Amino acid sequence: MAIEVELKARVSEPDRVRAVLAQRSTGDISTYRDTYYDWPDRRLTENGRQELRVRIIESTAGGRCLLTFKGAMLDEASTPEYETDVADPKAIDQILTGLGLEHMIAYTKECENFRFEAAGYRIVATMVTVPEIDGTFIEVETLVPDGEPVDDGQRAIRGVLTDLGLGEDDLEPTFYIDLVTARRAGAR
Repeated sequence: MAIEVELKARVSEPDRVRAVLAQRSTGDISTYRDTYYDWPDRRLTENGRQELRVRIIESTAGGRCLLTFKGAMLDEASTPEYETDVADPKAIDQILTGLGLEHMIAYTKECENFRFEAAGYRIVATMVTVPEIDGTFIEVETLVPDGEPVDDGQRAIRGVLTDLGLGEDDLEPTFYIDLVTARRAGAR
């Protein structure tokens, strides 16, 4: 297991940020089709914001399906993460729903992933648009091995955000799930 350390920010100048990232690595463009699952009583969501997700990734490099479980949040940026490849998205959906889980929400993210090292950590910086949400976002994340303190990983991703000209005021603490749900409800 690893601890995912991730922060998300709204980007007012996506072309400028993308150009800075392109100096570090080549972006890989992908479409993510995410489906989140929870029990009817929403115990995963209500118990520390746990997530169970099936993600279908479509890119020029090919397709992939991942099953991800994120444990309860440790702080505003860190959560235990377990992830594995899945050979058959339809089969895993049948397994999860057969166990009594429900589709909580599904949406699409258009992503460009930039991979590089910063402060001794492998970083993934992803430029994101969600068709149902206005604006462009960046997610900056790294994995910290279980048992190691997350502070250095958090400093690394904050350093990347600073290098991109983004600060605390740009951070977006609201989960995509909540933003999409609000948009579908007409509230945002």
